Amino acid sequence: MEINKFLITTFCIVSCFLTQSQNKPIENDDALVIEAITKPDKMNPLRPAKAAFYSAALPGLGQAYNKKYWKIPIVYGAIGTALYFYFDNDKIYDRYRNAYKRRLAGFTDDEFYGPGEGPFISEDALIRAQRTLKRNKEMSMLVAVGLYVLNIIDANVDAHLLQYNMDENLSFKPFIDFNNPNYIAQIGLSLNLKL
Repeated sequence: MEINKFLITTFCIVSCFLTQSQNKPIENDDALVIEAITKPDKMNPLRPAKAAFYSAALPGLGQAYNKKYWKIPIVYGAIGTALYFYFDNDKIYDRYRNAYKRRLAGFTDDEFYGPGEGPFISEDALIRAQRTLKRNKEMSMLVAVGLYVLNIIDANVDAHLLQYNMDENLSFKPFIDFNNPNYIAQIGLSLNLKL
């Protein structure tokens, strides 16, 4: 029952659009041909591929190619933050690894041994810290690579959306038609699609 109501409503709306479009005067075909010839084609099918290539070559370059300059600091900030955490975790990982190696060699002069006779951090704690820092380092690199790929995808999708057709030939506008014999205003919607 609900499907029938939906179909009837859809049929009424479509028939209203068709009857209103039949009342409009037919345009001259020669004018349409001249307009189609003189109007340059703005569609560039290689634009998304170019933007993706530029972003792959240098992060942010695809955004500059799409003239979305405000995205460039976001790209560098995101990738730079991930790389900062990678290098920071790598530096701390090296400190713990060097201390553990010195302990295995029999030295007690590493920075984590402490001023007293006993170690400040045990050898098991050094091993656990190395595992944690190695995992954090790998996750930071994965995030950086993911953001780099996201930069490429963003440039590609943005280039596709820049070519989206939004001209007046595709329009949906309110339309008021005055009925001359009765002087009654008829309000409706018109859907203009010119190909």
